[in-house]
Amino acid sequence: MTGIDDILLNFSPASLTLLNAILAVVMFSIAIDLTIEDFRRLSHGPKPVLVGLFSQFVLLPVLTFALVWLTAPHPSIALGLILVAACPGGNISNFITHRAGGNAALSVSMTAFATVGAIIMTPANIALWGSLYPPTRAILQETHIDPVQIAVTVGLMLILPLILGVTLNMRRPALTARLRRPLQLVSMGIFVAFIILALAANWGYFLSFAGAVAGLVILHNGLALGGGWVVATLTRLSPYDRRAVTIETGIQNSGLGLVLIFAFFNGLGGMAVAAAFWGIWHAISGLGLAMLMARTEAAR
Repeated sequence: MTGIDDILLNFSPASLTLLNAILAVVMFSIAIDLTIEDFRRLSHGPKPVLVGLFSQFVLLPVLTFALVWLTAPHPSIALGLILVAACPGGNISNFITHRAGGNAALSVSMTAFATVGAIIMTPANIALWGSLYPPTRAILQETHIDPVQIAVTVGLMLILPLILGVTLNMRRPALTARLRRPLQLVSMGIFVAFIILALAANWGYFLSFAGAVAGLVILHNGLALGGGWVVATLTRLSPYDRRAVTIETGIQNSGLGLVLIFAFFNGLGGMAVAAAFWGIWHAISGLGLAMLMARTEAAR
């Protein structure tokens, strides 16, 4: 563990460009489920989305900072957890919410709104919480992160595909109806395969350090899911909406996290391993939770 803060994982510029493109396609495959009317409808009943965004961009970073402060992990691992918590909800949250019997439409809308919000909130949360913890502040000072560059990266990977997907769905609904399911399956399959190949290129490092971050990631993910459930319960959302907020808070866009880590932190070992393990674990925990939730029908 003594060298995890100094190790830089192998990831070529071409691979990073490919990962950017894959994430854009994944976002596009979700966006073709949406129309402008979906956003207008939420303006008449915005409470569930506002609760979800609060849970995503305020509560989770606070819980993450508390976890980092109490456990004092290696600085690069701590910054990896902070960065993952600053990302918007993960794309598989919509599928998992559906399997859990929750409000899938709310989940998709939350993903869309969080994606738009991420252009400001992701770099802001990384800068704020990373600078408040002295060991991670030192990494941020050494890397000279430009929040505007992060915002541009998020915009190109997430916002542009979102706009294109919504536009295509409104203008060519018959085409998007045919594309929707196969595109979502293919894009997620390619994304998972790419992450596996990226891990394979750094398998020795991953095996050496995954055990060190596993407990923290599992605890972190548990705090995210639990925090989402608590805030949804305290704000008296229906069980149907509560499931969506819970899962949306606990499923993070770790793919975006990896892009930011390799683009702005040169693949810093602890950060990359934490984000990669998050990408594996949140799918396992999310699907497991969905199986438990699906045993009973959620009241609306």
